[in-house]
Amino acid sequence: MIREIDNYYLNQSEPNKSCLLALRSIILEQDKDITETQKYGIPCFCNKKKMFCYLWTDRKTHEPFFTFSCSFFVNLSLTE
Repeated sequence: MIREIDNYYLNQSEPNKSCLLALRSIILEQDKDITETQKYGIPCFCNKKKMFCYLWTDRKTHEPFFTFSCSFFVNLSLTE
C-alpha cells in the first residue's frame, strides 16, 4: 500500500521528482533518529520529534526547495 507521503513524490513531474527523491534519501540516511512525516501536504523531516526541514515545490515556477526550520539547532561536523 502506498503511503500518502509517497504520493507527494510520485505526483511530481521530472526532473523535480528525481531531485526530491534524492534529497529525501540523503536526509533520511544522515541519522537513524530522522523520520519523515507530512504537514500541510508537504514532506517534513524530524529529528527526535522536532521538525528541522521540509521539501516543497513553488506553485508558480515549479522549482523544488529544501528549507530548514528556524527552531532547530543543527550541529554539523565537517570532519566526519
